[in-house]
Amino acid sequence: MPHASESEGAMETRGLDPVPASERTGHVRELFPTWVAANISVLLLTMGAGLIVFNGLNFWQVLVVAIAAPVLSYGLVGLISIAGKRGGSPGMALSRAVFGQRGNLFPGALIWVARWGWETINAVTGAYAVLTVLDLLFGVRGSTPLIVVTLLLFVTATFLVSGLGIKALRVCSTWSTYLFGAFSVLVLVYLLARTDWGAVFGKPAGSTAMMVAGIGTIAAGGISWVPSGPDFTRYLPRTASSRAMVGATVGGAGIVVLPMVLMGAVMAVSTPDLASAQDPVSFIGELLPAWISVPYLLIALIGMLLINSMSMYSAGFTAQTLGIKVPRAWAVSVNAVISLVFGFLLMVVATSFIGSFISFLTLLAVAFSAWIGVFGVDMLRRGSYDGEALMDTGRTSAYWYRGGFAPRAMAAWGVALVVGLLFTKVDWFAGPLAGSWVGRNGLGWLVTIVVAAGLYAVLPGRGTGDAAPAREPEAESAPVSV
Repeated sequence: MPHASESEGAMETRGLDPVPASERTGHVRELFPTWVAANISVLLLTMGAGLIVFNGLNFWQVLVVAIAAPVLSYGLVGLISIAGKRGGSPGMALSRAVFGQRGNLFPGALIWVARWGWETINAVTGAYAVLTVLDLLFGVRGSTPLIVVTLLLFVTATFLVSGLGIKALRVCSTWSTYLFGAFSVLVLVYLLARTDWGAVFGKPAGSTAMMVAGIGTIAAGGISWVPSGPDFTRYLPRTASSRAMVGATVGGAGIVVLPMVLMGAVMAVSTPDLASAQDPVSFIGELLPAWISVPYLLIALIGMLLINSMSMYSAGFTAQTLGIKVPRAWAVSVNAVISLVFGFLLMVVATSFIGSFISFLTLLAVAFSAWIGVFGVDMLRRGSYDGEALMDTGRTSAYWYRGGFAPRAMAAWGVALVVGLLFTKVDWFAGPLAGSWVGRNGLGWLVTIVVAAGLYAVLPGRGTGDAAPAREPEAESAPVSV
């Protein structure tokens, strides 16, 4: 995985500037623990329970969902990550080559705002984990002052880890992978011995439509990581295997998502209330003995802290692309403050955590998918990126295009975003086409990707990859099949 230069020590000081070849000493295999850590969240248990309770699926249908969702979503993460090793820059900096120096501000701002919600959800889940551990160990019940304190501690720890940069994230990801894996096996063994498997396998099958919708719901979390993929591969050498990058990404995510979703589904058979609980964590203390639940929650807490740290790490780059001229570590602080405020509102004011979470994931998937469709087509046709042009935000930049905008990319992105919302329905918003087959199956995000990619591929304008230098001389060790 990426390493900071020796002169930087433990803290990464590099911002949007491309990583020079001398510092690109990472290894593809280190992507595996990165994406393991990005999925260590007890929310997957709640979402797995929702597939049983709300979607009406049986165990075998949940198994299909738990396999298909990470393959689909993290397959996209892995593919877009290839741009990181080609350009050596964060994802939203590379996006300037696609949308133009000014045009990139529009998808960049939307993605930055969307990260506020993702970081808020993670912060709230982490705070709930702390409250549950305090209750299990000391009998301390949650209160508004205690909520504020736990939320503040979690966000502060997140800020410190993400501020240190890629090296700290890499070390933490590796150790959390080992610890969480060991305790997950322990939980699985306990469930195998205590579960009424007759009731689990005797549940009738749900509709195919609800299974497809479930895939979209679980996949939405992975889709939110797609623009961040290059952030974690920019330290890889250009000769790194693209096929191996995709494999490590999908494998790291899938090895967590699959068992977690299945565990949540199994738990929901005996405790269906966990799918709609306001507190998405405390049920673990009710279903598991303290000697398992307490260490498991502590390890999961570390995992959720890492998820938030990775998100804030990428958000710092996004803030810099929007013109916030501060070092990356300080750019992270903006998102930390926002997640603290929104997290308090969600824990104290909101009446339904899981409802707010699913609505957020649905809208998040559409917002990110419009960017994915355009950037993905461009990346598959582009051989390399001009590092100097990426950093030049003035009229002299090769990526200035027309007044700072790439008209074809902007048109494809804007139209796809609107079309996707037409098919989307959440608790407080419903597009006019949400009642169609596409809308009922929760496929608004997929329509968004297809429309964005199709329009960008066929609209007239400058060819994809214009103003970029010639294809890099180093051949990729394996072609990428899409």
